[in-house]
Amino acid sequence: PILIHDVGHHFVDSGFGLFAGIVAGGDVVRAIPAPNTADKSRKFFTDMNDWARAEGHAGLGYITQKNGELGGPIAKNHGEDATRKLIAEMGLGPNDGIFFAAGKELAASKLAGAARARIGADLGLIDENRFEFCWIVDFPMFEYDEDAKKVDFSHNPFSMPQGEMEALENKDPLDILAYQYDIVCNGVELSSGAIRNHRPEIMYKAFEIAGYTQADVDTNFAGMINAFKVGAPPHGGSAPGIDRMVMLLAGEPNIREVVLFPMNQKAEDLMMGAPSPVSAKQLKELNIRLTVDGPKDPAKAVAPNAG
Repeated sequence: PILIHDVGHHFVDSGFGLFAGIVAGGDVVRAIPAPNTADKSRKFFTDMNDWARAEGHAGLGYITQKNGELGGPIAKNHGEDATRKLIAEMGLGPNDGIFFAAGKELAASKLAGAARARIGADLGLIDENRFEFCWIVDFPMFEYDEDAKKVDFSHNPFSMPQGEMEALENKDPLDILAYQYDIVCNGVELSSGAIRNHRPEIMYKAFEIAGYTQADVDTNFAGMINAFKVGAPPHGGSAPGIDRMVMLLAGEPNIREVVLFPMNQKAEDLMMGAPSPVSAKQLKELNIRLTVDGPKDPAKAVAPNAG
């Protein structure tokens, strides 16, 4: 397996100033091994960097190795002894390269995960004839929103926190886990679910931690909170993604190849011509007023050779 390593401590006061500054600012550096890449040209590494930038990230740094000989600007600036110490800690061989994702923890983690999958595919390390399953459990209940500068829900605000009210009252919110779970196959989420919260006092407290008042909860989730007050039983479940299962079984890389009515990037169903124009009468019935241009020209909405 390709294991992602947290290597920020190696770059404290490092000669590689970019990573040293990132670590000094409280952010992270993640290292992703690229096994047996001694025979890969520099283009392999720069293409990975270009891919990361195209995905909206700052880029992927890298270190190359060929029979133990170090290459790349990170190794040069970090220093040979310090670089070899990092390589030894990661348990790498003399022909293994390394990519680096650095920055805010969430962004660096996402980039490192995506880079690992891409490295595995590019190096032919993924067995396309196997279905590998795993359960993802112990999701964090809360996370810190860097943009809003506040604690917020990380995924499903209606899940039961592990430890229930005691955890909400006594633990650091960022240490609280939720009863949430996903089943994943070959990196694709097949089903997601949770044990739901069914107690109003826990719901109020969980939302309070995320910055919402009791009035906010009563206003926005009246149906749910009223059901809890009447007496909802403990409950939970999961929602399977049948389309995703079919996608894997069919060996298709894109879910649009197997869904019944695929949409383009503008959320348009080209086969059905949806969304389609509506009449003024229909809009009036629903008390809707349009502030955009009128309907499309039917001659342009239908393929010339249709029918």
